[in-house]
Amino acid sequence: MEAVRLLSLAHREAGHEVEIASLDGPGSASMTLPLEIHALGPVSARFGRKFGYAPRLIPWLRANHMRFDGVVVHGLWQYQTYACRAVLLGSNTPYLVFPHGMLDPWFKEQYPLKHLKKWLYWPWGDYRVLRDAAATLFTCEEEKLIAPKSFWLYRAHAVVTGLGASTPDVDLDRAAENFLSEYPQLRGTRIVLFMGRLHPKKGCDLLLSAFAKAYLSAPQWRLLMVGPDQVGWQLQLQGQAQQLGISERVCWAGPRMGDRRWGPLAAAEVFILPSHQENFGIAVAEAMACGKPVLISDKVNIWREIQQEKAGLVASDTAEDTARMLSQWVALDADERMAVAKHARNCFEKHFDIRVCAEAVVQAVRDARVVEAT
Repeated sequence: MEAVRLLSLAHREAGHEVEIASLDGPGSASMTLPLEIHALGPVSARFGRKFGYAPRLIPWLRANHMRFDGVVVHGLWQYQTYACRAVLLGSNTPYLVFPHGMLDPWFKEQYPLKHLKKWLYWPWGDYRVLRDAAATLFTCEEEKLIAPKSFWLYRAHAVVTGLGASTPDVDLDRAAENFLSEYPQLRGTRIVLFMGRLHPKKGCDLLLSAFAKAYLSAPQWRLLMVGPDQVGWQLQLQGQAQQLGISERVCWAGPRMGDRRWGPLAAAEVFILPSHQENFGIAVAEAMACGKPVLISDKVNIWREIQQEKAGLVASDTAEDTARMLSQWVALDADERMAVAKHARNCFEKHFDIRVCAEAVVQAVRDARVVEAT
């Protein structure tokens, strides 16, 4: 939903008209976006609620698709992809699919039974959706390269449009000061920031082990953990920090939404995300928007751009390599750290500013219409 919000607002800022067809019902959280939203739900349980069957979607598309230059379908494995192909295939309105990492082979390896279930749907479902789409939009080169590895039956017109974040619309110095006023124990320290869900996929446990290994004898460093505990994991992680002898140097700040998220980013020296799987990572882009170097695993799919632009450091998703990456960061002198911070901001402006990505999506729609016309 955050990607849809950011892209839609950027499109509107550029002068385009944007409407959202949502399978949520009136009054849901997504209806609070400052955009024109058509609430076509709630979904029916006829084919299982996760599939998201909404009987009002196809009639709405039939009645309205001709008003638009193109339709962007977000996500896979749900009813919206089937409905858009059913209505738009052969029409004068091209549809484009944004998978958002849902073709990452990591899911096949981690959840083989779920993958088998997807295979039962793939040949007559989303395989045809991608095959017949005007374009399949990928957030980065890595996502495009690994997508065909999930299913041997695969055909898509792949276009890398990127994804990104908005630039901070707050005074970062003031945001940092406000945050440090909330957590005065962090003042005067050097902060490594993790921002994301506290979830095993994110590598939070290996991060604690790596921090202890790299910085146990460096008392000026703090690890700041920001994000929601969606799976009830925080108590276990806190116990791990206690066993590692770093509990006094790990700060758990909970989720920070809206403008409050800029405070930790502004106060930190460096951002870290050692995920086992991450299609994009909007928080990574937001960190670079703040001029913060990023330390990421090579399972974060934008690692190629980070490495190419020298915007941070990249390592494999193990505790040992993450510790090595942290040690490598602390070994840099002040001038080297400043240079990486500058590269991080440049990398954001070149690859991950949401306005750049939104224009790439618009261009993909333009290209699709040219093909349709010929």
